[in-house]
Amino acid sequence: MHFFEIENIAFEIMGYSISYVEMIGTLFGLVSIYFATRANLLTWATGIVNEFFLFILFFQIQLYADMFLQLYFFVVTIYGWFQWNGKKDQVDISVVDLRSRIFVTLIIIILTLISGFLFSNIHTYLPAYFKIKASYPFTDSLVMVLSIVATVLLAKKKIESWYLWICVDLICMFLYYKKGVYFLSLEYLIFLGLASYGLFHWKKQLRND
Repeated sequence: MHFFEIENIAFEIMGYSISYVEMIGTLFGLVSIYFATRANLLTWATGIVNEFFLFILFFQIQLYADMFLQLYFFVVTIYGWFQWNGKKDQVDISVVDLRSRIFVTLIIIILTLISGFLFSNIHTYLPAYFKIKASYPFTDSLVMVLSIVATVLLAKKKIESWYLWICVDLICMFLYYKKGVYFLSLEYLIFLGLASYGLFHWKKQLRND
């Protein structure tokens, strides 16, 4: 059995079988988010491992928007790494102005609708690669779009990134539970706590600055 197949089980907990792919992706995701809450540069390095394994996992459970999201995460991870580390002056935590918030909200709505439609039909557009119809394409697309925007804001150290991550975590908890990847669903419950802590920590640091 191939190491990257979800049928390749690492261990079982209370009757639930956890694959190596789900386990590694989940653990490195937790580490990456922890480093993010501390505004630590290591969030980007550990994030790359998380992205690689989740790309493989999401393809196998037909969450195609989440799968493509990992490719975007990889690009933005490299950008964020240089954004935080490639300047002599440290990037300071800041807030998004009202006009930009309205613009970002409209972008999220529009892109979610477009993406949801495309992924609803991806099995007809590319049947050679996607033989099974996408699961929950609009919900999955909302997660993708919110995550894209949140990652950009995180790279720019905008405090609003944590509000978006909290929304992502709440949606993913239920989405992954419905898809039967319970370990990953549990991870997003932990992410919710970490995102809440990150918001608190960044607000505190913003006041101190």
